[in-house]
Amino acid sequence: MGEIQQLPWTSDEVQPIHDASIFLRPDHILRAVRDVLAAMPRPSAARLGQRTAVAQCPLYFPHLFHCLIPFPPPPSNPENPSFLPRPSRHPSNPENPSLLSTEPPETAAMAEYDLTARMVAHMDRHLALPLLEFLQELKVYADAQILQGKISLLSGTNMVDYAMDIHKSLHGTEDVPADMVARRSEVVERLRSLQDAVKPIVDFLSSPQLVQELRADKQYNLHVLQERHQIGPDQIEALYQYAKFQFECGMYSEAADFLAQYRALCTDSERSLSALWGKLAAEILMQNWDVALEEINRLKEIIDANSSSASPVNQLHSRIWLMHWSLFIFFNHENGKNGIIDLFFQDRYLNAIQTNAPHLLRYLAAAVVVNKRRRNMLKELVKVIQQEQQSYKDPITELLECLYVKYDFDGAQQKLIECEQVILNDPFLGKRIQGGNSITVPLRDEFLENARLLIFENYCRIHRCIDIGVLAEKMNMTYDEAELWIMNLVKSSKLDAKIDSVKGTLIMTTNRVNVHEQMIETMKNLNARTYMLAKSLVDLGHPAAQEAAR
Repeated sequence: MGEIQQLPWTSDEVQPIHDASIFLRPDHILRAVRDVLAAMPRPSAARLGQRTAVAQCPLYFPHLFHCLIPFPPPPSNPENPSFLPRPSRHPSNPENPSLLSTEPPETAAMAEYDLTARMVAHMDRHLALPLLEFLQELKVYADAQILQGKISLLSGTNMVDYAMDIHKSLHGTEDVPADMVARRSEVVERLRSLQDAVKPIVDFLSSPQLVQELRADKQYNLHVLQERHQIGPDQIEALYQYAKFQFECGMYSEAADFLAQYRALCTDSERSLSALWGKLAAEILMQNWDVALEEINRLKEIIDANSSSASPVNQLHSRIWLMHWSLFIFFNHENGKNGIIDLFFQDRYLNAIQTNAPHLLRYLAAAVVVNKRRRNMLKELVKVIQQEQQSYKDPITELLECLYVKYDFDGAQQKLIECEQVILNDPFLGKRIQGGNSITVPLRDEFLENARLLIFENYCRIHRCIDIGVLAEKMNMTYDEAELWIMNLVKSSKLDAKIDSVKGTLIMTTNRVNVHEQMIETMKNLNARTYMLAKSLVDLGHPAAQEAAR
């Protein structure tokens, strides 16, 4: 499969920014994912216990990403340490987004709407593994593929012991290749070298009394470190290198702490931004959703503030990476459904989705459907879905198209059935939660309930007398389930209608929409959109104003 390289910041035709390390090149990613995405049996408790026992070794750090399933994350190339995102190319065939081969015929339908190949091209490799492990749990792909693929992904990283472990499982032997043994020695030597280089600054940062000498002024801090403690730029740079090395080894807590301390001392804006990306990844992998949300907002502010200085291409790719990484947070944080709508519907981010990541419409559509308070965004969402239907579509986007464009209720019924499978097989939408002896998928139940309500509302708008049996068929429910569901809606005052139990019909009460309410609904987002437009114009005018002042 070849060596796994890193994503360049710009395309091959544009001069790339230096320093990249943890990001896979998209052309290599797609080849790697073809091998990586497969189903591997979930490790037993004894197996996990064995991994925990060897976790004391500095080369082997198995961490659990509990929102999905257990996994040991691989680090990246230590020789090119940067957390900065790099642009990625789309899979060339939008009609086959998975770009993967499935061996068992019964799993082909599960892989049809798999977005993993597209998603991992915009993610750090640590963040990509939870997606792969989720699909492994579903047993969509062959067992041997993922084992071989993981070995390929782990080659050249610091997770040598884990690569050896995978090799033994794949080949059923205790022997390991000589290059893995040699690589392990290199990593040990590198670790010792970094520990010696950062010892002075780590000792300083470990002392609360000494840390109190520092202030908010970075230049003052650098002067104090140099004059009083003989800690110069080389030691501060070594701190970044050491934090990156810790991240590569899966020591996310230590990496996050060191990266935060490095950013407090760093005066290089690009290096500081790289450290912020790394800290965000570490917080996500530790499931610190509140802290990760703060880092996402901080990173967004920096990206948007650099709109006048950074190139449009760099801005585009930074926003695309930010949106992909944010999915981990938004589908785990308690206020995530509002967060994803607020972020993705901003003009710059919505333009980025339409330009290079239309597959993110799946998650935006799901968030709008389950968020009853944000239904006012449906009209704009449907318009975008229509515009992008040639480049991307799936049952979730097609469901909204059937309801609000085609008014095809039979098609919506079929798409609703397919939506359930899409949600169950999606790493973000299909998150499992263990409750006692049962496993639930909260978003699936929430989505189906709200989707049925949308179908019902649209069907009722164009009919005054509705046969409950026909309505049950449209919503993919039995007659008794539909009758009980409608009765509950009437009782909760969500539906102004009457049920004729003798005729088995639902009689709708005519409601005329107040013209003032229509105007309020239309004008609701005008203020925010006007502000964003004015801000964009002001940002564009800054370079010209500065040039005129000179």
